[in-house]
Amino acid sequence: MTKLTTKKMKIAVLTSGGDSAGMNAAVRAVVKMGILRGCETWIVREGYEGLVKGNTEAPETQDYSTTQGNPINLPESLKDDTLVRNLRFGDGPLLRDGEGDTSDASHSLKGRYIIRVGWDDVRGWMGEGGTFIGTARSTTFRTAEGRLAAARNLIKEGIDALVVCGGDGSLTGADKFRSEWPDHVKTLRANGDIGDEEVEKYGHLKIVGLVGSIDNDMALTDMTIGAPTALHRICEAIDNINTTAASHSRAFVVEVMGRHCGWLALVAGISSGADFIFIPERPPSSDSWEEEMCATVKAHRNVGKRKTIVIVAEGAHDKNLNAIRADDVKKVLAEQLGLDTRVTTLGHVQRGGRPCAWDRILPTLQGVEAVEVLLTATPDTPSYVIGISENKVTRVPLMEAVLKTQEAAKAISEKNFEKAMSLRDSEFGESLEAFTAISTLDKRLAEEKHRLRIAIMHVGAAAGGMNAATRTAIRFCHLRGHTPLSIHNGFKGLLNDHITNPTWLGVDNWMTRGGSELGTNRVLPSIDMGAVAAKFQTHSFDALLIIGGFEAFSALMELEEARASYPALRIPMVHLPATISNNVPLTDYSLGSDTSLNALVDACDAIKQSASASRNRVFVVETQGGKCGYIAALGALATGAVLVYTPEVGISLDTLRNDVKFVKERYGLDVRGKSEGRLVLRNEKASDIYTTEIITRILKEEGGSLFDSRSASLGHTLQGGIPSPMDRARAVRLSMKCMAFLEEQSVRIKGLKDKSRKALKPSAAVITIQGSQIILAPVSDVEDAADMKNRRGIDPWWAGLKDLAETLGGKTDLMEYVDSI
Repeated sequence: MTKLTTKKMKIAVLTSGGDSAGMNAAVRAVVKMGILRGCETWIVREGYEGLVKGNTEAPETQDYSTTQGNPINLPESLKDDTLVRNLRFGDGPLLRDGEGDTSDASHSLKGRYIIRVGWDDVRGWMGEGGTFIGTARSTTFRTAEGRLAAARNLIKEGIDALVVCGGDGSLTGADKFRSEWPDHVKTLRANGDIGDEEVEKYGHLKIVGLVGSIDNDMALTDMTIGAPTALHRICEAIDNINTTAASHSRAFVVEVMGRHCGWLALVAGISSGADFIFIPERPPSSDSWEEEMCATVKAHRNVGKRKTIVIVAEGAHDKNLNAIRADDVKKVLAEQLGLDTRVTTLGHVQRGGRPCAWDRILPTLQGVEAVEVLLTATPDTPSYVIGISENKVTRVPLMEAVLKTQEAAKAISEKNFEKAMSLRDSEFGESLEAFTAISTLDKRLAEEKHRLRIAIMHVGAAAGGMNAATRTAIRFCHLRGHTPLSIHNGFKGLLNDHITNPTWLGVDNWMTRGGSELGTNRVLPSIDMGAVAAKFQTHSFDALLIIGGFEAFSALMELEEARASYPALRIPMVHLPATISNNVPLTDYSLGSDTSLNALVDACDAIKQSASASRNRVFVVETQGGKCGYIAALGALATGAVLVYTPEVGISLDTLRNDVKFVKERYGLDVRGKSEGRLVLRNEKASDIYTTEIITRILKEEGGSLFDSRSASLGHTLQGGIPSPMDRARAVRLSMKCMAFLEEQSVRIKGLKDKSRKALKPSAAVITIQGSQIILAPVSDVEDAADMKNRRGIDPWWAGLKDLAETLGGKTDLMEYVDSI
């Protein structure tokens, strides 16, 4: 890791405004990457209020970075910017355990709000919700005097760079603080608070923002820190409510957060199979929202639905901006439809709890990028906020993002709902259209000549989101007048005529079900292509949707190639990738991979707890994934694993030798009796020789008195369980696009005079997520991007995350230190 060659930067990080899951992971990433880049790292307690208060008490003088029983004698020549010189400064446990304001004077943070922290001071923060460093809405900082005091306190500690994690108000305050900074420096010099040397050194404050908001309301970024976890909390609650609602044939009105942004209500509505939603950006269009809602709910009840779920964002209103409250909705459902109705207000439950996998990965990637932004910042560069576009971390001018966010709220207040919708990203609008399509019984029929018999099948291993995608496709068919045909048990089932015509209501509960309701296996059409083509003809298939992983992709390739010989296969066909391995070429994400990551995180949290209880235990955890290391690499980043083995890189004897050396040195640097349990993640196919058992035995043998080693194989637990909200929402969005593709290609094919394979090429496609775009790529193009031998894509976007995970685990820097002594 490249160190700074100029003046050492001192970076402080604070959290401000409402707390959100993932803030601790963001602070951890900033601290670790700051140290790796040769910076001093500090935290500010209680947000901007801590900046204003500063330090009135001096810290203890003990140097925790080189004491507390470290067995390694650090040479005097060792530079101050190395990891071992920045291991710990003693206050980490107080922050993590909430003892910062203890009355015990022997070691307290009272009177200290700007605190230096080291590598181990943020140990164990990744999987904890909220923010250990505290957050507050500071009225004092809003005054010029308050900001002047904050400037004085930063300069007093020698800090010249600030990372702010918060919402649009917090980020606006950060930008204002930066713009006023030169004036504050002049005032402090005039008052005699600082000298000419400080004026020269601290003439420019570097600032970068991270968006911490459960509402996901910031413009120019797909996701904000805390929003995925809040969505998890909401969907967990509604999943539980669904069962009791169905048992008693009740209606439930669920109020969720979202004052000016309906993202939580919208995506929760999609992911939970809700009947109706109220969001600020798109209120009901009729003069009577009551009649509009009741018409939808009554239609659902008339076809036999036993439960009703209505989701209300806290900022919901009608088209005249009159507030719509959960109790108002309850009253209408009870009085006008006679439904036994209950209200559940989730409130701050949405903020709390352990962060989900993506709320560990996203803040980590953004925290790393925040440090890089600060290192390259100049007085002329704008303040940036770190965003995300699909899987790409982005830098967005801070005030541009804030102003666009505020513009959306203003548009709502002016009843300009179309503008408000346009200011959300394209996925928001597509998601709203998808929710309407799959929750309504109203028909939007295609022309009779364009109505299709659409076959739907699962191929390969089960993955979370398969059923949600199937439910969406079936309901789209009913909406458009198509005939959905469910093929059970893949191509085997097709050959045995295991085909049904599912109803709208029959798939109602599929959204939250894991596995494959249709049944799935790895059999390909090449088992008997002639018979498969004959079944296509017998059942008059007009289009085919295949949901599955690499086998489904292979099946589509075989079918596309066989078109030359079998006219019945000359129909539009599309593959929707669904596999926990995320190994379908050309696409960044497959359905099921997020569910699998969350299952891995849950398991590893429990395993790490066990490992830490033993103080000195290393767990080697084996993951699934075939010959694709996605789950292992992303899982390592999400769990804080110190080592990760993937098939793409493999394992050699030299690798193992260095890794054992690293683990020994790392345990040697721990405080005696307070070692951390550590994780090593190994993909099941990382090596045929160096198995999980062998690696575990090597670590156990070499650990001696320093550490013990155990292994755990997660196996098929990574496939099962309830699909994550992200996988459900993504399934709906992608399935809708697949169905639109089938409609479009069917019209195109019918108009073709030339039915050659070349002319038909665009009609056999894989739906892919590439960067910030969704692209329906011809199967031949996907094949060009495939490593067919190893059943994975070439040059995946996440390839560098293995090294990043190990770098944040300390391996790179520590081994450089070991090699230097």
